[in-house]
Amino acid sequence: KGGRITHLGQQVAWVWQEVPVPVIAAVHGHALGGGIQIALGADIRIVHPDTQLSVREVHWGLIPDMTGTWMLNQLVRPDVAKELTFTARVFDGREALALGLATRLSDNPYDDAMALAAEIAGRSPDAVRGAKALFNGLVHAGAAEQFAAERQGIGALIGRPNQVEAIMSNFEKRAAQFTD
Repeated sequence: KGGRITHLGQQVAWVWQEVPVPVIAAVHGHALGGGIQIALGADIRIVHPDTQLSVREVHWGLIPDMTGTWMLNQLVRPDVAKELTFTARVFDGREALALGLATRLSDNPYDDAMALAAEIAGRSPDAVRGAKALFNGLVHAGAAEQFAAERQGIGALIGRPNQVEAIMSNFEKRAAQFTD
């Protein structure tokens, strides 16, 4: 762990917040489960309109565990974060923009991300780094506790009967038979 507030799986998404310079995600294709959590860790997300996104973990009987609960809750209203998480539904880039998950849409996310990076690189690096640090300071209080709760939550679910049933029913293309 080495003084980090995350474990390795969480660090994959959180590292973008620790990098002192802006991180721009170019999102095209699919960003499902861990993919959306990695994208949410970026400072800016440029998304193709037809990109398919989903907070997918509940579909598999799990919870978001790569800092997704924290980042999602920072970007959208709590009721929206819950609806996306509880349903695990797939939505497109247009809806992501309307919800506040995408910074902007682009037919060429990679090219536009590179152009934006070049524009930002033309600004004072001290000012850009300082601004990122200030914004991060506003939104990161309490993150360590949330990440610990994610780790505890996912650990309590993996391999449990309802989680196994979620996986089996999906693979067998049948309605799940959960116990409560």
